[in-house]
Amino acid sequence: MMDDRKQEGAANDAENEMQAALNMEESLGLGLGGDARVGDILHGRVVHISQDDVLVDVGAKSEGIIHLRDLSHRRVDRPEEVVQLGDVIAVYVLGHEGEEGSLKLSKRRADEEGAWQRLEAAQENGEILEAPVVEVVKGGLVADVGLRGFIPASLIAPGFVHDLEPFLGKSVRVRVIEIDRRKRRAILSRKDVLAEETQAKKDEVWSEIKEGQIWDGVVKSLTDFGAFIDLGGVDGLLHISEMSWSRIAHPSELLQVGQSIQVKVIRLNPEKGKISLGLRQIQGNPWEDVANRFLEGHIYRGRVVRLATFGVFVQLEPGVDGLVHISQLADFRVGDPKEVVEVGDEVAVKVLHVDPAAKRISLSKRDADAEGGLSSQAEPDLRSESEPTAEQSAEADSPRRMAAYHAGDWEDEIADESVDHE
Repeated sequence: MMDDRKQEGAANDAENEMQAALNMEESLGLGLGGDARVGDILHGRVVHISQDDVLVDVGAKSEGIIHLRDLSHRRVDRPEEVVQLGDVIAVYVLGHEGEEGSLKLSKRRADEEGAWQRLEAAQENGEILEAPVVEVVKGGLVADVGLRGFIPASLIAPGFVHDLEPFLGKSVRVRVIEIDRRKRRAILSRKDVLAEETQAKKDEVWSEIKEGQIWDGVVKSLTDFGAFIDLGGVDGLLHISEMSWSRIAHPSELLQVGQSIQVKVIRLNPEKGKISLGLRQIQGNPWEDVANRFLEGHIYRGRVVRLATFGVFVQLEPGVDGLVHISQLADFRVGDPKEVVEVGDEVAVKVLHVDPAAKRISLSKRDADAEGGLSSQAEPDLRSESEPTAEQSAEADSPRRMAAYHAGDWEDEIADESVDHE
C-alpha cells in the first residue's frame, strides 16, 4: 500500500512539473520547437552569445541558432549590439542545420514580418513615421522602418536635393506610398510630409494675418527689386521702395539672407497668395515734423547722394533727401551737374521750400554759396506769410513752382520736370 502511495505521489509530482513547464512556456509565449515548421514565428529566450551566433531556447530538444547575419536588417559586428543574455525575442524558423538538426532561426526575418504589418497599417491609415536614415545609396536614401525602406531622391524634398550626405544619421518624417512584400520593397516619401506641413503652416498664417500688423520674419532671399521674407510658412515681398526712407541701390545694403527682422503688413491678396510688406514703416517716418527741423531760408550741410540730368539729390539726414535743381547749383549756367559736384560731396544748401505731405524739399546750393555757406547761418526768418520775400514772389509768379523729390518718388516726375526747366 505504501509503495502504491509513493508511486501515485511521484506521478503527481511529474504531472505538476510538466504542467508548470507548460505554463512557463505559455507565459513566455514560447513555441514548442518539436512542432516548428519553416515560416513559423516563435518566441524564445537568449541563453548563449558567441562571437558569430546566438543560441535561443524555444522549447525544442536543443537550442535554436541565429547566425550574426540573421540578427538584424542592419549591419552589426557583434551580437551584443542587438541582444543580451536573457532577452525574450521573436524568431522566424528558417529550417534545420547540423547533425543534431538544430533549428536555424532568424530574428531579422521575424522583425521584418512585424515591420511589414506596421507599414501596411501606416499606409492604410495615412500615418506619418519617424525613421532614421541609415545609408545613402545611388538614387536616394535608406531609412530604418523595421526593415530597409527606400526614399527616392525625387521624394526627399519639393525641390531637387544635390547633396544627400547631410541626411545620413538624421531622423526624417515619412509616409509609406508603396509596399511590395514579394519584391521586399517599401517606398517612402518625405516630400509628401513636407508639402502637407507647409500647407498647414500657410493656412495658419492666412487665418491670422491682417493688414497693419507687425510680423516677425526671416529674410529668405534677395533680388534686385526686393527681398522675400518668410513669415513662418508664407513668403511676403518686401519691395526695395519699402525698405528705407532713403534711396538704396540694392537690398543687400540693408539685409542679408537668414536675418531676422520685423515687418509691417501693407497689403494682402489672398486670391493670388501675395503679401506686401514694409520695413521703413516701423522705423519711424523722418518726414514727420521735418518742416521744424529744416526751416525755409536756412542753410544746412548735406551729402550728394545722386546726380540726375535735371539736378542733384542731397541727403540732409537719413531718409530725408532734397533736390537742388540744376538751375540752383551755381551762379553760372550748368550743362551737367558733374561740372559742379560729385556723389559723396559734402555741400551747403539753402532750404527754399518744404512740403512734408509730398515728402519734397527744394534746395539751392547757389544761394548758400552766395551767402557764405554755413558760416553765414542766420536766425530763422520770422516774417509773416503775408510779407513774402522777393524770391518767393518771383517763384509764385512763375508758371510752375520748382519741385523737389523724395527718394521714393524720383522717377515719377523726372521727365515732366526736365521739360519744365529746359
